[in-house]
Amino acid sequence: MTARPPVPPFTRETAIEKVRQAEDGWNTRDPEKVALAYTEDSRWRNRAEFVTGRDEIVAFLTRKWTRELDYRLIKELWAFDGNRIAVRFAYESHDDSGNWYRSYGNENWEFDENGLMAVRHACINDLPIKETDRTYDWPLGRRPDDHPGLSDLGL
Repeated sequence: MTARPPVPPFTRETAIEKVRQAEDGWNTRDPEKVALAYTEDSRWRNRAEFVTGRDEIVAFLTRKWTRELDYRLIKELWAFDGNRIAVRFAYESHDDSGNWYRSYGNENWEFDENGLMAVRHACINDLPIKETDRTYDWPLGRRPDDHPGLSDLGL
C-alpha cells in the first residue's frame, strides 16, 4: 500500500494540509482520482446514503457531479486528534435547470496508517441561492491560494 502523506498522527499543520488536499481533489470533479484518497474498503455516510469501497465511491461521485454542475468547494479544518479530522465545508453548484445552491456541511474523517481515509461521515444542508449571490468565482478546478476561505467569507 502506498502512503498518502501527510499520515497520522496529525499536527495542526498536517491536518490543514490534508484538508486542502481533499478540497483540491474534490474540486477536480474526477471520481477515479478522488477515490484513490480512500481505502479500498472505505465506509461513508453521505446525507442518508451509505457507500462502501472505492467502486461505490466512484459511482456515487459520478452521480453527484452529473447533478451538481459547476461545482466549487471550500473546506476548512474544524478539529483534529490522532488519526481523525473534522471539517466544515460549503460548496456551490447548480442543477440542469440553472438553479443555484450553496450546500453547507460537516464531515468527520478517520484515516489509516497510510494516510488513506477509511471512514467519512458527512451531514449536508442545501440553500437555494440566486446566481448573483454566488461567492465562489474562481475558474473550475483548484481554488486559488489567494481566494478567501470559509471564515474569510463569513460562511
